[in-house]
Amino acid sequence: MWIKHLSPGGYPHPVTTPYRITIICLGNICRSPIGEAVLRDRIAEVGLTEQITVDSAGTGDWHIGQGANAKSITTLNQHGYQLDHTARQITPSWFDAIDLALVMDTNNYTDVAALIKTSGSQVELRMMRAFDPSLSGIIEPDPALDVPDPYHGTMEDFTTVLTMIEAASDGLVTELAPRVS
Repeated sequence: MWIKHLSPGGYPHPVTTPYRITIICLGNICRSPIGEAVLRDRIAEVGLTEQITVDSAGTGDWHIGQGANAKSITTLNQHGYQLDHTARQITPSWFDAIDLALVMDTNNYTDVAALIKTSGSQVELRMMRAFDPSLSGIIEPDPALDVPDPYHGTMEDFTTVLTMIEAASDGLVTELAPRVS
């Protein structure tokens, strides 16, 4: 089922399960694997692993087949998350099997919107941080909703990204849980 507009604060109707979410960043080694691990954890915490599935991909092909960035793995492990990950690149053929494409920044939004248009799919495209309750009211796509790419950054940058993704994941699960349970 395609939902025309998934707006924070309430869905128009229940969703079909399993509800399939793909989290997308540039290379699928930093932000989107962190998002995948965190969102899977939050979904498991509320007992919805049968109703919601999560995976991740990148828009670029530089890291296909590689594991997550070492700093991503370290950050996740230091905060109690586990991840088994191999980087993949999203293509237009994916979108018929996805209900919600969550992107990390406005560049990803533009790239994924073009892929969706090519695919002819009606997948919903949203920015990850649009589900952070503290950022409600910002209209997507907006750079204020960007999760910055920590690829060349410090461990502190990766922790900042994790914190942003945790807040957005909490908001998304709060929005979805009543609709899939």
